[in-house]
Amino acid sequence: MTTSSEAEITRADRLMRLPDLIKDLLLSVGEDPNREGLLKTPQRVAKSLQELTAGYQVDVDQLINEALFEVPYSEMVLVRDIGFYSLCEHHLLPFFGQCHVAYIPDGRVVGLSKIPRIVEAFSRRLQVQERLTSQIAEVLLKKVKPLGVAVVMEARHLCMEMRGAQSKNSPTVTSAMVGVFRSDPRTREEFLGFINSK
Repeated sequence: MTTSSEAEITRADRLMRLPDLIKDLLLSVGEDPNREGLLKTPQRVAKSLQELTAGYQVDVDQLINEALFEVPYSEMVLVRDIGFYSLCEHHLLPFFGQCHVAYIPDGRVVGLSKIPRIVEAFSRRLQVQERLTSQIAEVLLKKVKPLGVAVVMEARHLCMEMRGAQSKNSPTVTSAMVGVFRSDPRTREEFLGFINSK
């Protein structure tokens, strides 16, 4: 069994190896990593990958922390147009777009700034959009315990636009509807009306 300090050392060691791995990658695709334009590319890409996958280091419990408040409010809370960026786990190419998150409180609310941070925590990992959508809904359901949660994500996937089908400007839309958003059509329609009224 590895201790947390051993795991951290292993992670740090792996991060230090990233530039060498990227240099090998450049050689593998037929490039010269010693040419002027590529000299610092391995370090830049390593730093970029660390930033783009920083969500693995986020503890969602700690993120929400003490930002749960008892409030006698039971109408919809909606945070709309949350921009996000993620990496497709199949091709390591970006997908990006907007996320809309709503919930109906049951006597407890979460600080509004936490919702975009939850989106970022899960999007800064290797992902598929379907899982990302569900994870955001699940964490709010578990931590806030509302009457319902709704998440809609719309994203462009460069793995689909730059390669494969090469389908340009074809956004993918995913949704997760839980609780009253699933069981009550009027609540769901109100949510969809809000996010479509731009």
